[in-house]
Amino acid sequence: MLSVSWHKTNTIDSLFNRSKVMNTINSPKNVLEARARLGEIPFWHPDEQLLYWADIYNHRVHQFNPATGATNFFDVGEVVCCIAPAGNNRLIIGQRHRIAFLDTSNGEVTPIMDIEDNPDIRFNDGKCDRAGRFWFGSMSSKGEPQGKLYRYDRNVQVMETGLTVSNGLGWSPDNKTFYLTDSPLKTIYAYNYDSDSGSISDRRVFIDLKAESFFPDGLTIDKDGCIWSAMWDGWCVIRFDPTGKEMMRVKMPVQRPTSCTFGDENLETLYITTASVGLSEAEIQDSFYSGDLFSLQTDTSGLPTLHFGGKK
Repeated sequence: MLSVSWHKTNTIDSLFNRSKVMNTINSPKNVLEARARLGEIPFWHPDEQLLYWADIYNHRVHQFNPATGATNFFDVGEVVCCIAPAGNNRLIIGQRHRIAFLDTSNGEVTPIMDIEDNPDIRFNDGKCDRAGRFWFGSMSSKGEPQGKLYRYDRNVQVMETGLTVSNGLGWSPDNKTFYLTDSPLKTIYAYNYDSDSGSISDRRVFIDLKAESFFPDGLTIDKDGCIWSAMWDGWCVIRFDPTGKEMMRVKMPVQRPTSCTFGDENLETLYITTASVGLSEAEIQDSFYSGDLFSLQTDTSGLPTLHFGGKK
């Protein structure tokens, strides 16, 4: 068991240059001046009415209360690549090469198992399915197709191989389709999904963004089966319909949106994480609020966050 530190801070209200924001539903609002290096993997905890998200390279799991503006974080000691709820006061997290539990009452990290041993590989995005199984991927730091997709419940199984960066994943509202992003390939795949066995099959290209200059990152899915994908280096989040057709681009005031999720009481607010890592000084000046947390009021709602091991 690794004891880690728990920090409390206060929200700082901030504004951004709205001239860069395209008014689609509403303009994105800067709700937390976090200045994260690599803000990522947000999810809404309905029981706690809190937004959880991570700053991967700063080793932090954050809690944010939109109602009060209060924000806390847990320093988990190494990179934290994916997070999901796992019962009362507990999260399941993916770190560089292992999965672990984080106790949010005291900040203690309890390892479950080590999985990878390749120094060029680390884990990446992950979520739970409706049966409570934890799905998470890995990525190669050298841009090679060494990434995998894993599923963990009683044990770990490899579900897909040959990925460059296993990223943005989710399930359709009817639970028949699984989506998976390979960011460097600028592709979002769809699979047939069997909810009873937790198996995936018949991979096909669902969204092809190779003609674009940016890269699909994390995603979330709304009640209508539409995919909202954050576009790294794209200054936007794009909403696609259930056939993969682009519906709308939400212009962001920062260069590197990373992921998104629906939150608040009615799951009608889209929360968007962003990154500052890798930006030059000039790019930071042009994208000053990089690493901050944003929200967008939408005309739809999201799907409930799913817990590891089922709802407890």
